[in-house]
Amino acid sequence: MTDHHKPSLAVFDLDNTLADTAHRQHFLDRSPRDWSGFFAAAPQDPPVAEGVALARESALTCEVLYLTGRPERCRRDTLGWLAEHGLPEGRLLMRRNDDRRPARRTKLETLRRLARDREIRMLVDDDELVCDDAERAGFTVVRARWAARSAALRDAQDGEGRT
Repeated sequence: MTDHHKPSLAVFDLDNTLADTAHRQHFLDRSPRDWSGFFAAAPQDPPVAEGVALARESALTCEVLYLTGRPERCRRDTLGWLAEHGLPEGRLLMRRNDDRRPARRTKLETLRRLARDREIRMLVDDDELVCDDAERAGFTVVRARWAARSAALRDAQDGEGRT
């Protein structure tokens, strides 16, 4: 049952929704992929203006929550990046370090859990498979198509469960 006394949630992905990963996608073009290098470079991500503006606007009427496929070991860097770029305060939900399930499964599972007692006003994400599944489940989705995505990142999100 939804708690109508709490503000609705606006749920934001990070990579290529709020943070531009283009400068570090080259770590995923090698074989094997260099995940340590990919995540170590995340603090240098430039913000994506459209996503940041939407997060700030959403914070006026909703509680902002960040839902990312980044592993838990990236928490400190991620919180630092959010603060450095003036994003609204909000809970940060991350993938367990050993969780390799596809983002479309982990994120939908989390959305359903959150929706048990909170209204989810919207999910903002760049991953088309996550967006498709969330829409099919009845969630309102804003597709973050404002940053360039690489095929390697897309494969990593769906096939390797890494981000």
